Amino acid sequence: MKPFEGKFRNKSSGYWTNKSEYNPSGGTTGFDSQETKLLTYWNTPFSKVCLGMKVNGQMNFTLITSQASSLHSLIADGQYRPTSLGRNRWIALTDSRASLQLNCNQEGFNTKASRRARVGILGNNENDCRTCDSAIGFGVDNRACGDLSSIRAMCYILVQ
Repeated sequence: MKPFEGKFRNKSSGYWTNKSEYNPSGGTTGFDSQETKLLTYWNTPFSKVCLGMKVNGQMNFTLITSQASSLHSLIADGQYRPTSLGRNRWIALTDSRASLQLNCNQEGFNTKASRRARVGILGNNENDCRTCDSAIGFGVDNRACGDLSSIRAMCYILVQ
């Protein structure tokens, strides 16, 4: 697998849409806390995406089967692409303190409701997605990675 690690600043950060490397030497240091964006973001086709979060030194990963010509082609255009991990697998990426309300559960790449995540899942206490109060993922509102309440994580996206 090729690393694409990073905790990009937020959902509207240009790092998600441009084709510029960011701190490429950080891609050689392993699963640490150095942010990096490698050219593999826009030039590596894949059939699997491995999502990882490191919270309080504990790393958790999950796998999405998804085929695309690159992560850039999957994320940069802003088009919603659903996944089917389920809320329990998203919560398991963080830790037991993660907050994800029971309703909505829209998940995938570029979730689009009252909140937006580049990669993640949205939750709501109402039985709709119009006023989502919670989310877990990558590039969610002003969180780089984690949930919206208290979990901040270092995140990793790897493709194969």
